[in-house]
Amino acid sequence: MSALTAPEQATLRLLAATFVPAADADRVATIAADALDRAVDPAQLRQLRLVLRLLELPITNLATGAGFVAFRDMPPVARERTLLRWSASPLVLRRSGVNAFRKLLTFIAYADPGPPDAPNPLPRAIGYVTDDPPVPKERAPIRPLVVDRAPSARLSGADEPIELEADVVVVGSGAGGGVVAAELARAGRSVLIVEAGPFVDEATMPRDELDAYGRLYLNHGLLSTWDGAVTMLAGSGVGGGTLVNWMTCLDAPADVRGEWAREHGLDGVDGDEWSADVREIEARLGVAAATVIPPKDELIRRGAAALGWDAGVIRRNATDCGDCGSCPFGCRRGTKQSGIRAHLADAATLGARVLDRARVRSIIRSGGGSGPVIGVAGTLAPDGSSTAGPEAPSRWFSVYAHQVVLAAGGLRSPAVLQASGIAHPSVGRHLRIHPVSIVGALHDEPVDMWRGTMQAARSLEFASDEPGRRRYVIESAPGHLGLLALVLPWEGATAHAELMAGARHFSPLIAITRDGGEGRTQLTRSGRVRIDYRLDALGTATLRHALRSMVRIARAGGAREILALGSPMLRHRVDAGDGELRRFDDFEDAVTVTDFGPHRGTVASAHQMGTIRLGADPADHPADPRGRVRADARGSVVPGLYVADASTFPTGVGVNPMITVMAMARRVARTVLAESTPG
Repeated sequence: MSALTAPEQATLRLLAATFVPAADADRVATIAADALDRAVDPAQLRQLRLVLRLLELPITNLATGAGFVAFRDMPPVARERTLLRWSASPLVLRRSGVNAFRKLLTFIAYADPGPPDAPNPLPRAIGYVTDDPPVPKERAPIRPLVVDRAPSARLSGADEPIELEADVVVVGSGAGGGVVAAELARAGRSVLIVEAGPFVDEATMPRDELDAYGRLYLNHGLLSTWDGAVTMLAGSGVGGGTLVNWMTCLDAPADVRGEWAREHGLDGVDGDEWSADVREIEARLGVAAATVIPPKDELIRRGAAALGWDAGVIRRNATDCGDCGSCPFGCRRGTKQSGIRAHLADAATLGARVLDRARVRSIIRSGGGSGPVIGVAGTLAPDGSSTAGPEAPSRWFSVYAHQVVLAAGGLRSPAVLQASGIAHPSVGRHLRIHPVSIVGALHDEPVDMWRGTMQAARSLEFASDEPGRRRYVIESAPGHLGLLALVLPWEGATAHAELMAGARHFSPLIAITRDGGEGRTQLTRSGRVRIDYRLDALGTATLRHALRSMVRIARAGGAREILALGSPMLRHRVDAGDGELRRFDDFEDAVTVTDFGPHRGTVASAHQMGTIRLGADPADHPADPRGRVRADARGSVVPGLYVADASTFPTGVGVNPMITVMAMARRVARTVLAESTPG
């Protein structure tokens, strides 16, 4: 049963009908209500329900100029005006609430394929066609453990839990967890990998965007900062982010690694040890330059070269790639060298076991909770549920092990420490997210950004810090319809529909910026993760600088129209008429003062780092330079407890982090092996 009341659901349907009038509002609202129930923290849900109720209060709408009338009693034009006023309101609750519903409902309206007997007409009208790649003959060699998942009759889980044993338990199976598991299994250790998300092999990979985000992404794809201002993506399943990422392989810049060694005491990351690790990783992943350059990517190469800027081809972890465009849904062909085809596959072949749909709740320590680790405890998702969420009742499990390696990612790993009472004051702090700004280039001819190589082109022209801004990397980006609908500003239903109608001609440029603003993660009472983040002044300046660089590339690369995504969205039409250059100069000037305040500028993130950062100074680093987790700020470590994921980064790395995570994981794996023996 939905947490929304019947009147609240009715208002949600009206919102869906107002944001995307051509959609099936009943279906969109039903899917949205279910998603809110499954993925949103109860405290956030209360705020969203309050927004629905406020919309129906005549006195509220009188204050915004709509007259003394409830939202349900307004004609469609008045509803649209009301939502536009709310989305620009100086009151954060109104602005954030309406924008949260706008993102959710527009995403569903375009991502949902519809029921088999009544397909969603919106994608067909746009001309959205995707490939259906063949499934490989050889399955990935991973077979998750089969256990009794019947929910406990008591919420406390006091009845008999499932008990398992291993030399080492690895919590999480993404880029870091897969590498650690493979290294330990290769050395003869008994390894058990515990993953909160599901195992999905190629035969059952999602075929559409809505299913993919629901099954393979953290929070069923509804991940954002607590205030909803920054939309986030993070993988959740066996393989983690490697399962759904766009395969861009970049090493940590040498000067960033030098900073980590010099300022944070990470010996070896700036020398041969690190380089050898990266070579091993790239060889295992089959990393090579993209050979198929789609039109959306060619725009970056052509535009950057015309400006005299760096332009290059992205290196990717794929073998015999069919360039089908389904990377964000998981690779049905089995050619992406994600965890289930690379390191996790290696670990499984060597005897490592996988327990999927199992959320670790706490670390078990001896000595009344103050001694060495002896394992982990958590809950299993019941049969029929794809993810082990925080909801009760659940069947409990325990894994007893000599060592525990946290590799659940920059958001979940600190939550496990916080839930376990490991109280270093910096756990969850220093969150870095690589804020992304976005420019859209419209072409005369269709480019179908959802087909072909996901990312093939990049510019490193601004990949070093300069006075007044930090470094950033400009990359091409793919986009299926739901994600595009979500990131495009909504300036009225007709305007949004017109932009979506041109989706085949749209190619995004993104800038991944190295941030220095302070973010934080905290465990909520419901067991979910609260993410707080604010851009600092230099971060805002960097996003603006990146927008300006991207609009220049788009113009020089031959775009006919350029969109700088923000609120308001800025547009420039490229033509041969008199005054076009002057208009472009004015456009550039406007771009450089884009407001990136909460729910104003468009900001996204697919990388979350730094929440258990490694370093020599125990006062400010929750883990030591080799990945041992500290018990407190005085420097004592928790014997047998390690961390090996993106949370280890002392700072943001400034490029796509997968290769860096894997190199860091090899580093930590050596520490684990040095402090253990088989059996």
